[in-house]
Amino acid sequence: MACVIAAPCSGSGKTLLSLCLAALARERGEALQPFKVGPDYLDPQLLTALAQRSCRNLDPLLCGEAWVQRSFHWHASRADRVLVEGVMGLFDGRGPGSEGSTAAVACLLDLPVVLVVEASRQAGSLAALVRGFRDHGPPQVRLAGVVLNRVGSERHRSLLAEALASISVPLLGVLPSHPGLNLPSRHLGLLPPGELADLPQRQALWASLALQHLDLDRLWPLLAPPPAPPAGMPDPIQWCLGLAEPESDRAAADRHGASEPQPPAPPAEQPNHGSAYSNCAAATAPANGPGPRLQGDPQPPTSARQQPSHGNTQAGCAAATGTAAAPRPQRNAAESALASRAATAAGAAPAALRAGAGACSMPIAIAADAAFHFRYPEASELLNAVGLEPMLWSPLADEPLPPGCKAVVLPGGYPELHAAQLARSRRSLADLAQAAADGMPIVAECGGLLLLGHQLHDPEDRPHPMAGLLPFSARRGALSLGYRQAVVEVDGLLVRRHERLIGHEFHRWQLLDPDGRPLEPEEHRGAVACEPDGSPTALAKRPALWQLEGWGCARRPEGWTTGRLHATWLHLHWAGCPAIPWRLAAAAAAAASPRPSGASSSPPRPAPAPPRSAGG
Repeated sequence: MACVIAAPCSGSGKTLLSLCLAALARERGEALQPFKVGPDYLDPQLLTALAQRSCRNLDPLLCGEAWVQRSFHWHASRADRVLVEGVMGLFDGRGPGSEGSTAAVACLLDLPVVLVVEASRQAGSLAALVRGFRDHGPPQVRLAGVVLNRVGSERHRSLLAEALASISVPLLGVLPSHPGLNLPSRHLGLLPPGELADLPQRQALWASLALQHLDLDRLWPLLAPPPAPPAGMPDPIQWCLGLAEPESDRAAADRHGASEPQPPAPPAEQPNHGSAYSNCAAATAPANGPGPRLQGDPQPPTSARQQPSHGNTQAGCAAATGTAAAPRPQRNAAESALASRAATAAGAAPAALRAGAGACSMPIAIAADAAFHFRYPEASELLNAVGLEPMLWSPLADEPLPPGCKAVVLPGGYPELHAAQLARSRRSLADLAQAAADGMPIVAECGGLLLLGHQLHDPEDRPHPMAGLLPFSARRGALSLGYRQAVVEVDGLLVRRHERLIGHEFHRWQLLDPDGRPLEPEEHRGAVACEPDGSPTALAKRPALWQLEGWGCARRPEGWTTGRLHATWLHLHWAGCPAIPWRLAAAAAAAASPRPSGASSSPPRPAPAPPRSAGG
């Protein structure tokens, strides 16, 4: 069975060991399926590049426990080798507890743990440290052994091996102090593979170091895939989307025009739904699956292995998280019509929506370049499954929006590092502003949000003009990091009033008002130029998108939304809230006529393949 690669803390060498094993598997011609615990985007990009399979995030807080189980077994059972890279320290979860931690995921999937310890300044004390991690709990982990990082000499290795032998813990290998194991990084994490010009050379070195220094006779069997499942398991993307039930208690009015917003609900006691979305993940916990891919994504697996059935239902997930099952998100009439049309086009039952969705595909632009590459692979798969055709678009290359596109998705990334070049991308910015004026749906998360403001300051604090659709500038400030519970204030493009979701916030840039002061919470209620008539003065003041709250973080309003806009710092994993792709598809279908070919000054160029990402 596969193992989880964990560590006492960040920086211990989890990613180094994972990359060495992935490089060796590729050299041996074995298909390796990588996973990453938590909401990370950058480690998965490196693992994807080496494995040539999309790394899948396993995050029970964002997606629910049942989805984590289905995602793991569906993808792992189709590979020759499997590894799961942990996040932070082994027991580090939300706040001071272990909820959502690497240990929690290891126990949920019943996987043994390989502990990577940075041992450069240790000898006999190693035994005390490893014993503590082996015996700590709950959750109680099964420790398969230890890999030591930054071992200075053979004598040092012998000292550490005796320390481990004294507590009967196997030594599975070492990673020596070597310049090839130094991974370059910046704020938010490691450099993505697209910025590592010497990645092929590094890959060969990592495979060689694995052969020389790891006990592969004991470690390689720990990368075995789970057993083949019974036949007939449905595509988990179809299963996921099928959990968003059609609306029955709302009028079938079009939510996607310039209708009056619903006011925020009066304060009320909100139940604590624990570790997952109350309206989304805890209720649905969908799986991911091998859906359609964007240009440049890895090729699909060729193995014929199939997924085991775990019978994880809405009630099962709620019970696993210790919560009552919450009401599932529902589709309105327009969204249900899309589902029906997709199924009818394929002559299929509603449980096979994905097979028929391509019959009514609508182009959707996804920003994808060095500035925008934080996205999860399930986002593209879900969009394809509901009838949207993702098309890569590079604002950094000043490309026009793809002809005929009916919605725009701006994922996170590093726009602040490319602010000057983005400011020179006048065609892309003009197309984005025109799309907003035309009433085209626009979704922006984190770095994508920064493109919509008036100005973006680069790391040297130089301001650069952006699209000017939202009333803020952005400048480097304090780090915002952690899971957030979001309580939706108003019906919008992707979410509905009163829904409760969990997302993740991770950014160092902060928003400023037009006078350069920190943006006050009430300023999230400002008008935006994203309604069909394009006139900011025609809009009433709207509530913030939602109220955000996290461990150690005070409750605050955040984000903007209308029927055509979703703009926020918060990263969501759409597999944890399957109503979102249906809502975006319905908004795209209800949008203005597609942009005609040739609407821009020159035809679009093929978008450069983004770093292979699990970004969202």
